[in-house]
Amino acid sequence: MDKLHWIDMLVIGLYLAGITWLGIRAGRQVKGSSDFFMPRRFGKAMMIMHAFGTGTASDQAVTVASATAKNGLSGIWFQWLWLLMTPFYWLIAPIMRRFRATTTAHVYELRYNRSVAMLFAVVGIASMIVKLGLMLKGAGALIESGTGGAVNANLAICLTTVLFVVYGMAGGLGAAIITDFVQGIMTLIFSFILLPFVLHAVGGLDGVRTILSPEHADKLSLVAPGKIGVFWIIMMSVQVIVGIVAFPSAMGNCAAGKTELEGRVGYMCGTFIKRICTVAWCLTGIAAVAWYLKNGVDLGTLNPDNVYGDIAHKFLPVGMLGIFIASLLAAIMSSCDSFMISASALFTENLYRDFRPNKSKEHYLKAGRIAALVIVSGGVLFAFWLTGVISGLKIWLKISPMMGVAFWLGLLWRRTTVAGAWASTITGFSAWWLSTQAFFIKWLASLPFAESWGLIWNDKGKDTMYDPWGILFYLVAATLVGIVVSLFTNPVEAEKLQRYYDLTRTPISEGEVIEKPCEFPAGVKPVQREMLTTAFGLEIPKPSRASVIGFAAGWAGVAALIGGFFWLVS
Repeated sequence: MDKLHWIDMLVIGLYLAGITWLGIRAGRQVKGSSDFFMPRRFGKAMMIMHAFGTGTASDQAVTVASATAKNGLSGIWFQWLWLLMTPFYWLIAPIMRRFRATTTAHVYELRYNRSVAMLFAVVGIASMIVKLGLMLKGAGALIESGTGGAVNANLAICLTTVLFVVYGMAGGLGAAIITDFVQGIMTLIFSFILLPFVLHAVGGLDGVRTILSPEHADKLSLVAPGKIGVFWIIMMSVQVIVGIVAFPSAMGNCAAGKTELEGRVGYMCGTFIKRICTVAWCLTGIAAVAWYLKNGVDLGTLNPDNVYGDIAHKFLPVGMLGIFIASLLAAIMSSCDSFMISASALFTENLYRDFRPNKSKEHYLKAGRIAALVIVSGGVLFAFWLTGVISGLKIWLKISPMMGVAFWLGLLWRRTTVAGAWASTITGFSAWWLSTQAFFIKWLASLPFAESWGLIWNDKGKDTMYDPWGILFYLVAATLVGIVVSLFTNPVEAEKLQRYYDLTRTPISEGEVIEKPCEFPAGVKPVQREMLTTAFGLEIPKPSRASVIGFAAGWAGVAALIGGFFWLVS
């Protein structure tokens, strides 16, 4: 194919025109920066689709299919590494909503001081630039391979960027949430449209098992010997639990609803839909591997990043290919718009406003829109620089946990100080850097227990520190240094601490009007909460009945997904 069929082009054009019109129309409701960055007006259905749309992008399908092509079914853990933390969303969402903040940086400012908030803003913006680049890179590769080269990857990146920037700059987070509802439905189509075709071509899952056995039977294991083992899964899950609270878009996922219940239901249920889509991506990837082997293709000659798109190009008929491409555009745009707004909010509310105070609402709205454009431009440049989606994913996953350690220490331990927050963050980044250096890796390899503990992983002839050990190294180092420094430095003022903890324990009332971030609205009084323990300065409240039930339901969902997938592929 040297060009797309006109029917496919028409389908794509109709989607792009429609979603851009919907986003721009939503922009009419934006009157100031608060409407642009944190509208707080959406119900459960919209919040579910927002969490699903923000958390699900076509680059993730590329990542899972790519990892599955290389590692087999265990490649699902490159996205299911988030699965084990899904129940924690039920607990995290109300806390984030109760802060009554516009950005997470406001929370760091209340718990520590402005310097820590600015540090978070810088780290958060960097994280969003990397994530935007990662998603655009995956989308570009998928569009190019899915169209058989008819659309160049770089052109696809630029076109996708222009469109979500247009409606995102017009309508802000509100437009992102409204368009996410439509784009979420299309993401479901994108996730499942290809699977029946490729499974039929190889005789279903029974055919997959027959083709892969016995020579490639290791690809049918959910836990692969070597890289993606139990230790890898556990440490990757720990990393995302630590980092999710410091991911800038998490505040929007939790706090854009009318009350905290909308955030709870939306965040946990929306991400469970994504976990189901991940199953479809993995099954498509493993069926593609079987199809390649059936047709005599040497797996070593494949570009794993192109597997998902290549299979779409080979199997989808005219018209359905257009739906597939429109749906993958929806998947990428629904995430990019939210991330763009989150990063723009950090710049405007937590950096720019400090240097240009007391300006009009219109002034800060304009500044936010300009910041969004600059941040997305950085993401595009990163996409062009990035060599592959999996390498980009590994970089991105390591950024947020460095600030996440300070968040969790501050939430759970009253004694954590400003110096401790800075020390933990700097130590985390330093330990990450150290774990990538040749001299350190060489020293690790020389240790007598290096081989038995699996400290070193050989990646294409190059020794690296095995990812789980690297995660354990920088998280433990950051936590210990944060604790030690806090013990020997001045504590945060008692009044700030009390307001911080009072906010986390006082539920949201529907109709609250928030005038200033991290302050109680008029008429709202702090609620006293029964504590589980306050020993040694710990601040762990007794969980409510709703928290226990929802958390248990989340784990039941996790068990059902893992058990169902294992049954399906066994």
